[in-house]
Amino acid sequence: MGLAVGAPPVEALLGLLDAMAAEPQNLTAITDPLEAVVRHLADSLAALALPEVASAAACVDVGSGGGFPGLALAAARPGMAVTLVESERRKADWLRRASAGFPNVRVVADRSEHLATAERERWPLATARALAPPAVALELTAPLVEVGGAVVLWRGDDPGPDPDAQAAAAALGLEPRPPVRVEPFPGARRRLQAFAKVGPTPARFPRRPGRAAARPLGAGR
Repeated sequence: MGLAVGAPPVEALLGLLDAMAAEPQNLTAITDPLEAVVRHLADSLAALALPEVASAAACVDVGSGGGFPGLALAAARPGMAVTLVESERRKADWLRRASAGFPNVRVVADRSEHLATAERERWPLATARALAPPAVALELTAPLVEVGGAVVLWRGDDPGPDPDAQAAAAALGLEPRPPVRVEPFPGARRRLQAFAKVGPTPARFPRRPGRAAARPLGAGR
């Protein structure tokens, strides 16, 4: 993809896959090491092609799960301070173990709705991969991002506008940028979309835990 990644970050990135393979809990359905390289690591690092990600000094990754994209970005860019947010306790425990050698990583075992109350509009960048439909993911990430920052979502290969995501963005102080087609591995169907934070997110967002998924913001609501 034309991204420069030095030897120490490469070792750290591959070490993440080794640790994941040795983990008793099922963190991924991908068992082939080469497939894991492209579907976890390359898919995560594709975001570095976006200026919003490449230039960010700090990032909050919401719904980090097994650690992608947040841990991969932290390994590839040691100068980026990365906060991983994961509400499922066992996965959060895994993230703490996996990030033990990363001084630039912090793990928050909590819901993003709670974090948005304690640390509102603090980060220049929020990322979300396989978290929820775009309108839901935007409500869970936008309150964490400072004005002038951005939210970046991993999407499928549909280049068309998402009316619900556009309506949610407008309600949350975000402005959508055109989705960017990336190919982290042959045959990948992936677009990354940045949403610029152009104004403060209204204080009523995020709604109480679970509300964003139960009643998503959208064009018809």
